[in-house]
Amino acid sequence: MKKILVTGGSGFIGRNVVESYLREKYELVTPKRNELDCSDDESVSGYFARHSFDVVIHSAAKPGHRNANDTTSLLLTNNRMIANLLHHQDRWGKLLNMGSGAIYDMRHYEPKMKEGYFGTYIPADEHGYNKYILGKLLPTLNHVYDFRIFGIFGKYEDYAIRFISNAICKAIFDLPITLRQNRKFDYLYIDDLMPVLEYFIEHDPAEKAFNITPDASVGLLAIAQLVKAVSGKPIDIRVAQEGMGMEYSGDNSLLSNEYKGIYFSPLRKSIEDLYKWYMANTSAINKDLLLSDK
Repeated sequence: MKKILVTGGSGFIGRNVVESYLREKYELVTPKRNELDCSDDESVSGYFARHSFDVVIHSAAKPGHRNANDTTSLLLTNNRMIANLLHHQDRWGKLLNMGSGAIYDMRHYEPKMKEGYFGTYIPADEHGYNKYILGKLLPTLNHVYDFRIFGIFGKYEDYAIRFISNAICKAIFDLPITLRQNRKFDYLYIDDLMPVLEYFIEHDPAEKAFNITPDASVGLLAIAQLVKAVSGKPIDIRVAQEGMGMEYSGDNSLLSNEYKGIYFSPLRKSIEDLYKWYMANTSAINKDLLLSDK
C-alpha cells in the first residue's frame, strides 16, 4: 500500500481527500500543523528526517481570497512551502501540486484556455503571480505535476463566499440567491478530483501541467436556477449587474487524452448531493454569514 502525505489535511481539498475512497486504497498521512508546518524550514526538515512517502498531495496554502483573515506574506509563505518540500525530494517519490487557473492572469482570461496559454501574460495579483512562479518551476522537475484547478465545489468549502455552497445555504434558509454578475465558470465537483488523483498516483504522464476542469462551462445564473429547482422553494434570484462577465474556463483536452476513463458528474446530481449534505448539517451553518455578500 502506497504511503501518501496530504498537506493541508484540514482544508477544503485536503479534508475531502482524506475522507474519500482513496483512504481505502492508500495510507493517507495528514499531520497537524504542530507536526508539520510546510512554511517552516526546521519543521519540514525534522518531519522528513522521520518520515518518507511515495507521493505528496500538496493542498496546503496560505489563502488570498476575500474572506482570508491574513493575506500578508502570501507569496513568500506559499513559495516557501513548495521550496521546503522540494528540498526533501529524496524523501518522496512524486508530488501533486494543487494549483489554480489564476496562473493565466485574471485580466486576460479567454474561454477554454489551453495549458499553452500560460506565460502569455504575467498575473498582476499576488495569488496569480504566486501560481505563475510555480508554473515556471514545477513542470521542469522530475515526478512533479501541477494541477490547474479552476472552479471547484463541495462539502467543507467556505460557504460564506463560494458561490455554489453559498447559494445552497441561502436556499436552505429561504434567503435570496445573489450574483454580482452572471459569468461562466468551470466548476469541478470535489468528488471528481479523487479519481484524477488516483490516476496520477499510479501513472507518470510525460506532460507535467494539466487543467483539471470539466467538459462544460456553466453560468452562475444557471447554477442559481438549478439550486432553486433542487430546493423546490420559490426563492428570489437577484443579479446586481446586467450582462456577462469574463469567462473563467480551461480546456481539458490534455487531461482527457491522458486519462481516457475520466468522468465528470452531472452538475444537477452534484448539487443535489451537496444540498442533501448541507441539509444534514444545517446546525453547522452560521446564517449570519449569509446575510451580507463579500
